[in-house]
Amino acid sequence: MREAIVENGPQWLAIGGLVIGFVFGAVVFRTNFCTMGSVSDIVNLGDWRRFRAWILAAVVALAGAQALHWLGVVDLTKSMYLGATFNWVGHIAGGLIFGFGMVFAGGCPSRNLARAGGGDLRALLTLVVVGIFAYMTIGGLLGPARAAIEQATNITLPTSTQGIGDLVDRALVLSAGFGRIFASWIIVLVGLAYCFKDPEFRSSPVHILSGIAVGLCAVAGWALTGLAFDDMAERPTQPISLTYVRPSGDALEWLQRFTAAPMPGFGVATVFGAILGAFVAAKSMGRFRLLTFSDPGDTVRSLLGAAMMGIGGVMALGCTVGQGITGVSTLALGSFVTFAAIVAGAVVGLKALERWLMSET
Repeated sequence: MREAIVENGPQWLAIGGLVIGFVFGAVVFRTNFCTMGSVSDIVNLGDWRRFRAWILAAVVALAGAQALHWLGVVDLTKSMYLGATFNWVGHIAGGLIFGFGMVFAGGCPSRNLARAGGGDLRALLTLVVVGIFAYMTIGGLLGPARAAIEQATNITLPTSTQGIGDLVDRALVLSAGFGRIFASWIIVLVGLAYCFKDPEFRSSPVHILSGIAVGLCAVAGWALTGLAFDDMAERPTQPISLTYVRPSGDALEWLQRFTAAPMPGFGVATVFGAILGAFVAAKSMGRFRLLTFSDPGDTVRSLLGAAMMGIGGVMALGCTVGQGITGVSTLALGSFVTFAAIVAGAVVGLKALERWLMSET
């Protein structure tokens, strides 16, 4: 199986990414899975069910990804999350900026992909701006400032990776690999206990199913890109799974450079797959509606939020899905820090948005 996938890697990554993205987009639209909405539910309604669905997705992804790593399907140490340096400013500041921005944009990139598939033109423009600012932050106008901050604040860790398992191994002087297993079991069991101790969550099948389905989509991404990884290739493609900040920019570039690279990469394919999956779900549910901005204030808020998500997402190496689920599944320390920073940024953003809306009335 691996040999067949490696031999036709680009095709497998494009088709598989499209399918995985399709399922992800359909699930997000049908179940209203939304990380920004989950924080809003807590702050405004005291409802923790969607937040627990997010935690469940991360737990499922973590259990699945670690199982794939143990079976040799994917080498998570080759992913972008498990470098030996820890960019603490990027994870904290980037997460805060991203979390604040997603509130003003009406949701993170994954949620906006689902909204765009449902006919929301605001979400489509939001994704375009996210992609533009992501590329500006990677190597464009904002790139030098980002790189300078990273170089000045990076911490070199005393382990081969920033994985929590490796840090546990070193701290407790354990045999290599035991810390990964120990940390995985502890986090999975604590996460499951946290989710299912709540009777309201236990009695809500839609939230349980959404968390499991989104988590399995992330696992499927790791399996596909892990099997397609070829370390003998001239330019090996790192294993990756669902993430939607840089891929939004990559999708824009692919649309403009199709003749130079007709086969989209995994990330680009998942972007288009998510929009298509949400579109099919919206049509099947009779909920496809063309929508646009309600007023100039709505436009300014959405575009400001989109710009902040593009900048913050690149600084933090991911979004609510890219770091909060995919990154967490690798046990990368930075992913857990980013997760917390995104939540904190969203809480602050909700308060700021409330004041903004009050000033307009």
